[in-house]
Amino acid sequence: MKLLIINPGSTSTKIAVFEDEKPILDKTLRHGMDELAGFEKITDQYDFRKGVILKAVEEAGIALADLDGVVGRGGLVKPLAGGTYGISEAMIRDLRIGVQGEHASNLGGLIAHEIGLAIGRPSFVVDPVVVDELDPISRISGHPWIERRSIFHALNQKAMARHYCRDAGKNYSDVTVIVAHMGGGISVGIHHKGRVIDVSNALDGEGPFSPERSGALPAGDLAALCYDGRSHRDVKKALTGNGGMVAYFGSNNMIELEEKAKTDPKVALVMDAMIYQISKEIAAVSVAVCGEVEAIILTGGLAHSEKITDGVKRRVGFIAKVALYPGEHELLALAEGAGRVLRGEEEARVY
Repeated sequence: MKLLIINPGSTSTKIAVFEDEKPILDKTLRHGMDELAGFEKITDQYDFRKGVILKAVEEAGIALADLDGVVGRGGLVKPLAGGTYGISEAMIRDLRIGVQGEHASNLGGLIAHEIGLAIGRPSFVVDPVVVDELDPISRISGHPWIERRSIFHALNQKAMARHYCRDAGKNYSDVTVIVAHMGGGISVGIHHKGRVIDVSNALDGEGPFSPERSGALPAGDLAALCYDGRSHRDVKKALTGNGGMVAYFGSNNMIELEEKAKTDPKVALVMDAMIYQISKEIAAVSVAVCGEVEAIILTGGLAHSEKITDGVKRRVGFIAKVALYPGEHELLALAEGAGRVLRGEEEARVY
């Protein structure tokens, strides 16, 4: 089984070709700011991105006709349950208009669908960031003007929960685990019998701060900032992109910052505060199941750091055992999701 995987980011497009879930092509296509500057909207980049993808596949000597399917990173479509979705006309429409916002990942489904049509193969998206399986009680924010939303690293969280279950000889639909995805943004979700019943909105300002995001700020002070001469764009950027470690130290390079922390007390304090907040969030979501958690899974790029993982283990080990699945495995997760459908292990969901 051969699958082409497409995962667009803001300034790069990660592509892979998996054969029976083993990569025979794995490449990151970088896009300079000068290349993207002429596009007003992200969807305007469609032809450009599709062209560089097709060129890279051709240069690798892989024939599109040999593919069994094409998989794109799910974008900001309407809220939906987790799983693998066949790309429908309704999904294409919502990706084009950005029904929940513009994001480079919207291009993944659009391009996968077009390539799939051209070669007569099915196209899919898997566990988009808008997977929403929250329990009703988790949606209540504290004011009826605002309802809590589920936007998180659903793809990697669910994939690593499945990997843990495979290693433990269990079914994802039978276990209760907490997954902390720790990367440029950090999301912490509780997975209960196959559903993420509560999770921090890692995009819009919930949960712990991270290398690039501010996390949950004191509400009164945040409201004051909004009326202190700052634009909506400035405040949003402070929350996502210019928050967290970037705001404190002008860098999101956690390897360098961890090294600086050995000699700089301020860097050490802020790093310890991030570890503390991650741990608090893990403890907080454990109450969704009254603390009956089988395992806590730490994943994402920051899970490579012993300082961070040891710090979190020390604080949350009393809740459950801690399992490490470091790195971001999005390309593999996309291949696995489509593979389960093509092998008949599960049915493709309908959007």
